[in-house]
Amino acid sequence: MKNLSSEIIRYSKMLNTKKLSALRSGNISVRYKNGFLITPSGKKYSTLKNKDIVFVSLDGEFDKKKGIPSSEWKFHQDIYKNKKEAKAIVHAHSTNATAVSTHNKGIPPFHYMVAMAGGHDIKCAKYATFGTRELSKNILRALKGRKACLISNHGQIAFEDNLPKAFELAEEVENISLQYITSLKLGKPKILSIVEMNKVLSKAKNYKKDS
Repeated sequence: MKNLSSEIIRYSKMLNTKKLSALRSGNISVRYKNGFLITPSGKKYSTLKNKDIVFVSLDGEFDKKKGIPSSEWKFHQDIYKNKKEAKAIVHAHSTNATAVSTHNKGIPPFHYMVAMAGGHDIKCAKYATFGTRELSKNILRALKGRKACLISNHGQIAFEDNLPKAFELAEEVENISLQYITSLKLGKPKILSIVEMNKVLSKAKNYKKDS
């Protein structure tokens, strides 16, 4: 548990240094035993200690005396309950992903790297107040067949089978968002076909098996 807490803190600080989220915005969790470890509510990442990382059971129980989890722990809980392959989750308020999300639109296959999120496009979850079960439901819908999505007027979320990969995917989503915004400035970008994206998804799966 101590090692996982330290890893969460390290990547939480990277949310700041990599400019994926400022100060205390966003949150990170890692699956642990019958629940998950998650960043606490309202604390700047630069000040985090191992004792600040909160354990929440898959039933949504936690010891308030040991700390209060991020206000958005519910969608972490629901992702872990519904996505058995999810071992770590990174939620960020990254600038470009958030900018795209404010238009309540996802990212189409204008670039083959969109497939890194797991599908033909990157979907955008409908808006709901942060920390609500309604938001969790919206996110799960947007994550159907995906490992990452945008969250309308909010940011982005990514999961993977370990924290380094989940963080890398969040970085990828942010970069793709920047490229998409830039392409729109030039006009309507060419969109890759479903046939081509299926080829890319197949190659991506084989690449991961070989790596």
